[in-house]
Amino acid sequence: MTEPDPGLFGPSSVTWQLHGDPMMWVAGVRALYLQALHPRAVRGVMQNSDFRKDAWGRLMRTAGFVGTITYGTADAAEKAGARVRKIHRLLKATDPPSGETYGVDEPELLLWVHCAEVDSYLQVERRSGYPLTDAQADRYVDEHRTGARLVGLDPADVPASTAQLAAYFARIRPRLASSPEASDVDDFLRRPPVHPLLVPARAVLWRRVASLAYQSLPPFAHELYGRPVPPTATVDRRLRTTGTALRAIPSRLRWQLPPGHIVNAMARLGPGSRPTPYKLKRQAAILDGPGRAQRQ
Repeated sequence: MTEPDPGLFGPSSVTWQLHGDPMMWVAGVRALYLQALHPRAVRGVMQNSDFRKDAWGRLMRTAGFVGTITYGTADAAEKAGARVRKIHRLLKATDPPSGETYGVDEPELLLWVHCAEVDSYLQVERRSGYPLTDAQADRYVDEHRTGARLVGLDPADVPASTAQLAAYFARIRPRLASSPEASDVDDFLRRPPVHPLLVPARAVLWRRVASLAYQSLPPFAHELYGRPVPPTATVDRRLRTTGTALRAIPSRLRWQLPPGHIVNAMARLGPGSRPTPYKLKRQAAILDGPGRAQRQ
């Protein structure tokens, strides 16, 4: 009898547990804010799609890709990666100052998008109270070199630890800027167009998500966007409060929402594959040991 396919990460990975948390939605919006600060990367997006009309679709496609490579079969993940690589190969953008035409699949741009996502997922989750040791955070960054490979990067060129990720941001910082395209992304995320009947929900729900995502950005991003934020301690308290509230919603309800990646994975692999932070707590107690994270 053939064993069920656990996919590229599997139920014992940090990725499997972390990506089942509802604060990933806040983290995804933070990633959009951060990615927009690389002028060449954001031009590639804006020149190849109508971001203002399709931003929701872009966010959902990104969420669908992350869900597929996390919880889908290995074959489904590889096919999703192949589709992304094929699309990126066909897309070009133009740099207005120089007139240079370039591909959106340049390794530098792919690496920026990848690192902005990984950093956003880690920062929002940890600051909102999700239990990750330093060693598990390093494992998460290392695991995501698999995702980098799927979009066309050489894993050897991708940060494999939180320290390497921080060093990458220090190197890339001089290339980041507040461009007109970044301002467009900021305006959209603060006030996305919705049906008139949904305007109250936008004011109550979306504004909180977008505000938290923006506030959780690193200081250099706040400087570039030019909008002030509360003190870090205040932002962390808001993230923890929101995380506690969202995690109080039963997972069996949250995971029923389409496209149902987690429910499908549990049906394929059994109830023992259920994502939960308690698995990470047990792993930390068994494997990490006192002081191990500090020694790394």
